Amino acid sequence: MSDSPWRASWFRRAEAAAIVAAGYPFLAALGRTLRWSETGASHLAAVAASGRQPILALWHGRIPAAIFYFRDRGVVAMTSENFDGEWIAGVMRRFGYAAARGSTSRGGSRALIRLRRDMAVGRAAAFTVDGPRGPARQAQPGAVWLAKATGNPVVPFHIEAERFWTANSWDRTQVPRPWSRVAIAIGEPMDVPPDADAGGVEAARLELERRLNALEVQALQMLGGTAGEAQA
Repeated sequence: MSDSPWRASWFRRAEAAAIVAAGYPFLAALGRTLRWSETGASHLAAVAASGRQPILALWHGRIPAAIFYFRDRGVVAMTSENFDGEWIAGVMRRFGYAAARGSTSRGGSRALIRLRRDMAVGRAAAFTVDGPRGPARQAQPGAVWLAKATGNPVVPFHIEAERFWTANSWDRTQVPRPWSRVAIAIGEPMDVPPDADAGGVEAARLELERRLNALEVQALQMLGGTAGEAQA
């Protein structure tokens, strides 16, 4: 994890490394059992055909399944400069991602600079738009700012599992249970004009929030509205 700006005691670093060592094989094995349904994949193909890269946008609580679905595509994901961000970045690297470390509260400008550079050479980006600490389901403007700066579109998506565990965390992280049906609904690309002012950025942020909520409804409908949880 030498590319990380995160600093902590050796014990916390060892703890993060242990979570990565256990988390990667768990998620890899779990992911192979999931039964996926998808809609909207053509939107990603359309972005690629236009010579641009998607800025993938999702809610923080859907990270586990998203990591597996978009694995080995060279996506650069923004992850926070804290303990959770350290082990999440470590797991993601095992799945073929790169990590741009930063958040709305710390290191965000540096992370956005890296994302701009990586997108310029053809790599997709990813944001958990309500991370790293919430409020849950309230989009932050980072993905919108990156779209404005690069000319690449935001592509929102939502993942919902039919059977899952829910973590006791601020974002109510959902972890699909083995052999669960899982639906992913990918939304239409969303452009942000390069000359958008503060009001335009805010309007785009609210629209992104609206689209993510609509995609959640769509994903649930793909499962027949039967999603149910088991508390972790």
